Amino acid sequence: MPTEIKFHLDENVDSDIAASIRNNGIDMTVTNEVGLVSADDLVQLEFARKEGRIIITHDTGFLRIAATTSEHSGALFCKSEGYSIGKIVLHCISIHHQHVAKDIMGRVEYL
Repeated sequence: MPTEIKFHLDENVDSDIAASIRNNGIDMTVTNEVGLVSADDLVQLEFARKEGRIIITHDTGFLRIAATTSEHSGALFCKSEGYSIGKIVLHCISIHHQHVAKDIMGRVEYL
């Protein structure tokens, strides 16, 4: 049975994104809610991997890590400038509705 996509919001991304995604019935964790504020990128990635969550981030550190391994649940990367909260939310909702978790595993999606 396909596994539904879940997300994890990195601490460097506006938390209003999490609220909007949750309002659409999508499972979302946030760094500060799970005790990972200021945690190393590898720790964040391991949390997301264990939980089967796609990380939403502006942090290029995740891109460097993702370039060295496909052992992660996926990442959605967007630059911190030039993308509205609404655009990021719509992109996440689209990914959620059009894919299952295994489609994104080990990949980085760019907005």
